Amino acid sequence: MENLFEMGANFDDGWTADNKDKSSKKSSTDIKAPEKHQLYFAKEKRRGKVVTIVKPFYLEKSNLQALLKVLKKKLGTGGTVKEDSLEFQGDIPEKIRTHLKVLNYRFK
Repeated sequence: MENLFEMGANFDDGWTADNKDKSSKKSSTDIKAPEKHQLYFAKEKRRGKVVTIVKPFYLEKSNLQALLKVLKKKLGTGGTVKEDSLEFQGDIPEKIRTHLKVLNYRFK
């Protein structure tokens, strides 16, 4: 089936439709050791509550999930994984920093 925007178009002279090739985005998520991370904090307000965000992590998804689980338990707070970052409920950057430094993570 021809694309709606290609009907009657002549692609013989080297032109191509840019919506044909869906190249998979290669994210630069090469796994790094904790010592090689340069993490930083961000704060957001969502529905009137503060969320502390720590990023960027260069870990496999399963390892990031495991790290989140450990930190949530130690901090006694909720949290989630979003792409290459961890999000925690509450304004607790110093508590997170102390626990991550014990695990050899570095900060900017």
